[in-house]
Amino acid sequence: MQPVIELADVDLTLGEGAARVHVLKGVSLSIVQGETVSLLGPSGSGKSTLLMTLAGLERPDAGAVRIGGRNLGAMSEDALARFRGENIGVVFQSFQLIPTMTALENVAVPLELAGKPDAFERAEAELASVGLGARLSHYPAQLSGGEQQRVALARALAPDPLILAADEPTGNLDSETGSSVIDLIFAQQQRRGATLVLVTHDPSLAAKCGRRVRLRSGRVESDES
Repeated sequence: MQPVIELADVDLTLGEGAARVHVLKGVSLSIVQGETVSLLGPSGSGKSTLLMTLAGLERPDAGAVRIGGRNLGAMSEDALARFRGENIGVVFQSFQLIPTMTALENVAVPLELAGKPDAFERAEAELASVGLGARLSHYPAQLSGGEQQRVALARALAPDPLILAADEPTGNLDSETGSSVIDLIFAQQQRRGATLVLVTHDPSLAAKCGRRVRLRSGRVESDES
């Protein structure tokens, strides 16, 4: 089966001068369409940076990142932004919603930027699919943490991406709310056949994934199905 995500010998250093840190060291990883993969490891192991690199939000210093057979390193910033908008949905720990926009607008904006003529209809359908059909006109400050993360999930899924990348998606939520958000993420992933890559500290959450990749000091330490 053709991999949807391929990382080949990826190196990445972040920061300047004395603050420079060699975060990823020769990471190679291959993930096929529809897999659910958790990235585990202690703080500072590079798991969030690896997620941002495969999502096209960080460019490696060396090595190659291919998504759906396309080499991200060969793309201009504009082409990469377009490609990312169509193929990779990202859910962050801190929601990253625009506070001056309603739930509906937050989900519709990336679709509008991608030139979709039915952006608001699609956004409304996505919000309904995560149980927020009655909260379309609410602003982030009027929503609970769990509702904000559902809006963020709807926004990530709205373009129907190949890949859903989630960085500690329950990190700012209580355990009960977090559990319902995780159930929703897995249900949506399964319904769409998307590939899910999930960064987590939680072994029980990692165990929900079909594959667990453990990082230590910027390298893949183990890769288990």
